[in-house]
Amino acid sequence: MDAQNEIKRLTEELNKHNHAYYVLDEPTITDFEYDAMMRELIALEEANPELRRPDSPTQRVGGEAVSGFAQVRHDIPLESLTDVFSPEELSGFLEKTTPLLTLPEYTVEPKIDGLSMALIYENGVFVKGATRGDGTVGEDVTENLKTIRSIPLSIEDAPERLIVRGEVYMPRRSFEELNARRELTGEKLFANPRNAAAGTMRQLDPKIVAERKLDILIFNVQYTSGEAFKTHAESLEYLKSKKFKVIPYTLVRSANECLARVDDIGNSRDSYEYSIDGAVIKANSLADRASLGSTAKAPRWAVAFKYPPEKKETVVKDIVIQVGRTGVLTPKAVFDPVRLAGTTVSFATLHNQDIIDALDVRIGDTVLVQKAGEIIPEVLSVNLAKRPNDSVPYKIPDVCPVCGSAVTRDEDGAAIRCTGAECPAQQLRNIVHFASKNAMDIEGLGEGVVKNLIDSGLISSSADIYSLEAEKIAKLEKMGAKSAEKLIAAIERSKAAGMARVLYALGIRQVGEAAAKLLARNFPNIDALSAATKEELTALADIGDTTADYIISWFAAPQSQHLLGRLKDAGVSMDAVNDAVDSRFEGKTFVLTGTLEKYTRDEAAAIIERYGGKAASSVSKKTYCVVAGENAGSKLTKAQELGVMVISEAEFDELIK
Repeated sequence: MDAQNEIKRLTEELNKHNHAYYVLDEPTITDFEYDAMMRELIALEEANPELRRPDSPTQRVGGEAVSGFAQVRHDIPLESLTDVFSPEELSGFLEKTTPLLTLPEYTVEPKIDGLSMALIYENGVFVKGATRGDGTVGEDVTENLKTIRSIPLSIEDAPERLIVRGEVYMPRRSFEELNARRELTGEKLFANPRNAAAGTMRQLDPKIVAERKLDILIFNVQYTSGEAFKTHAESLEYLKSKKFKVIPYTLVRSANECLARVDDIGNSRDSYEYSIDGAVIKANSLADRASLGSTAKAPRWAVAFKYPPEKKETVVKDIVIQVGRTGVLTPKAVFDPVRLAGTTVSFATLHNQDIIDALDVRIGDTVLVQKAGEIIPEVLSVNLAKRPNDSVPYKIPDVCPVCGSAVTRDEDGAAIRCTGAECPAQQLRNIVHFASKNAMDIEGLGEGVVKNLIDSGLISSSADIYSLEAEKIAKLEKMGAKSAEKLIAAIERSKAAGMARVLYALGIRQVGEAAAKLLARNFPNIDALSAATKEELTALADIGDTTADYIISWFAAPQSQHLLGRLKDAGVSMDAVNDAVDSRFEGKTFVLTGTLEKYTRDEAAAIIERYGGKAASSVSKKTYCVVAGENAGSKLTKAQELGVMVISEAEFDELIK
């Protein structure tokens, strides 16, 4: 087999299928067939790395993490647009501009609420992508953009140099999936798709970007060295022919047509896969654009019409409490259905007791509601003139509505949480955390398998893991006898994980890995810890009053004791495992940065802890030492600024010999 020709064939075939799936939304082969071809290409490229093509689809999974983003000066400035906020303002723009046009027509496009980017192609190959920045200078995010599958990595019959401009966005489905995962792991949720897209593009690790499934729509040719276009519409059709995913547009030839199209886009906002916050109106003739020019801030030939949020009154019928995967009790106002931004809504999140108190919203109230960012329903205010005489202030209950356990308010926030260790509302998140790598390290028991086990009725709490049977697991979808046997073996191994891992796995508030290891070094077993007083706990370094209170209240809860009892009966060790070598690093904090050759960061951190030290994630004046590997980034810079000792991996090896 000719490896070069086969790599070329597979690359071109996979890119063709990528375009059909991600741009045309018309898949031409099954996922199984696509994955088989991709595996074949990966194997060929690994065997022949010198033959890997720059447009290979294997580049889209995310390359190596970078230490920062380099600055890029835009050849053609990425201008912003003047905003108009009413039909009258838009009519004024059209009346002023149309007489100056030799071709009196405009394009009308939805205005995506995303991040503007410039993509640069040289001889048909995508070589660089940059954020808008201030319009003149942006940041190089090429590797992150390569993970967006609708961006062609190469184009045929291309000019020597082509620069296009587009808007990166997070599709609504991707946004919902991302927030669901973050809720499961207890991370802060993104407020809206634009914030999520912005946070994603700022990631230094392209692999994370690839997981979040961003997309892009191209809306302009910034520069081309070999093509001459007369109109904007003509340039967009050219981009379509080059397999770019292009913004949908409508050509209009009168003010009435323009206003009608802007109105149509506004009325169908909910039908787009992306968030929009307006419509963009542009003169179609490129010669007219050149003639009109730009002000210091924006072009004179285009405006952005911004849609006002719809606001309507409705009546609150009830306030219900939902318990999230992290145990947070979230109040929701249920009201008479109203239509907003193209969809019917019948409830809005009230977030927490502080918001309820600030609004003074009560059951029976008439409230004003809108969709925040055209997406999320929210209560704006209460019409006190319409309040019923018998209304009473609403208070979130002091017990969990799902499991009946006591609730507690976060010391550092407004969230109210269920304290139940076996609360059904939290079962998926709790079990996934319990089995995770840094907790009980049960290989093969990820979120998908846990959900499968819960849905099939085989488990409902972490303790149930230890009563699983291989025969029943093997019957589940996507499992089988071999996978089931491996999972049972991993479960059996986890019984000897030791007290520190068990403590972390239990998910006690503010007891992370470091605190769990500290507690396991100072108490012989979990029974001794459960009997500890607040004074004994706070006598330990890094255990403050709040953490001590959380530990004591967790062990005092009946559900916690029931869970511990079941884990003990299953044979899970509750004793401390002392793997310390000596205490040479006692009281010293290390920070790891860059890529180490001999160790992963987890392995290096474990070594530091076995010598009595602590591995931290950020540099401060209290840091004893920074271990710097290859491509060390901002942590190394911070250490140098603070005068913290910096050593190489070889010097670290000398310390632990």
